[in-house]
Amino acid sequence: MKPSPLKYHRPRSIEEACQILAEVDGKVLAGGQSLIPMLSMRLAAPGNLIDITGIDGLADITASTQSGVTFAALATHASVASDRSAARTQPLLGRALQLVAHPTIRNRGTTVGSIVHADPSAEMPAVIRLLDGSVTVQSVRGRREIAAKDLFLGPLESSLETDEIAVSATVPAVRPGVGTAIDEIARRHGDYALVGVAARVSVADDEVRTAHVTYVSAGEFGEVVDFSDVIAGASISDARDPKWNALSEAARHRIETEPDIHATAAYRSQLVAALTARVVMAAAVDGASSLTTHQAALHVDSGVNQ
Repeated sequence: MKPSPLKYHRPRSIEEACQILAEVDGKVLAGGQSLIPMLSMRLAAPGNLIDITGIDGLADITASTQSGVTFAALATHASVASDRSAARTQPLLGRALQLVAHPTIRNRGTTVGSIVHADPSAEMPAVIRLLDGSVTVQSVRGRREIAAKDLFLGPLESSLETDEIAVSATVPAVRPGVGTAIDEIARRHGDYALVGVAARVSVADDEVRTAHVTYVSAGEFGEVVDFSDVIAGASISDARDPKWNALSEAARHRIETEPDIHATAAYRSQLVAALTARVVMAAAVDGASSLTTHQAALHVDSGVNQ
C-alpha cells in the first residue's frame, strides 16, 4: 500500500515546525522507522507531514555526572549507543540500544522517537521509565518537561499534546552502588521481544538493597515494579540463595502476560520468571562493580591529596 495523500513540510527551525504543527493536522517525521510503515499501511493518515530532519542542532548528545545524558530528537540509536560519554554516564542506554531492531534501523531510527512512539514492545520506553528520565517538548506556547512517569498513557499513546514536538530526552547519571542490566528473548535477534526485562538495583555489603524492574511485552506498560520486599538481603555472589528463586516466583505471579501468535501467556510467564532473576542478578553484580570502582577512585584521590 501507499500512504494517503498528504502535504509535505520541511521547516528550517524548530519554531517554524511548531508553528506549522499548530496550524494543521500533522505528524512529525524524524527517523521515520515507525511512522513510515504506519503511513504505508494507512494505520496513520495525517493530512500533513512535518519533516524536521533538516533542522540544525537536533542531533546533539551531551553527558555529565551532574545532569545525566541528554539526546536530542534527531540523535539516532546508533549514535547514542556509540557515544562514549553517554556510555560512561548511564551504561544502560548503550546496553538497551544494542537490542533495538537491526543495524540498518538503528542507523536511521531516533531514540527520542522510539520513546514517544510509546510501543510496549520497544526497549527505550521501558528504559527511560526505569531510570526516571524525562522528555522535553516544544510548541508555540513554549517548552515543558514531561517526567517519564507521566509520559505514557497507554500502548502507542503519550501525554504529548497534538501541537507539541519532542525535542530531547534526558536520563540521570548512574550512581555508585547502583547497577543496571537488560535482557530479552526474541525469536530472532532484532525481532520484537517475546519478553524483555530491565532492572535497576542498589547494593551494599555484597547484598541487594533495592530492586526495580520494567518489562517489555509483559505487565502493565509504563509500570516500574518494586521487588525490594522479595529480594532485599539476597547475596550477590551466591545464586543458590533462596531469595533468587523467590524473586522468580514473585515475578511469575505479579506480572500479567498475554498470548499472541508468537507465544502463549504461560510461555511468556515462564520467560518473565527466568529473566527477572537473571537480569536483577546481573544488575546487582554491576552495582557491586561500580561501588568497588568508586571506592578505589576515592582511595586514589585520598592518597594524592595527602
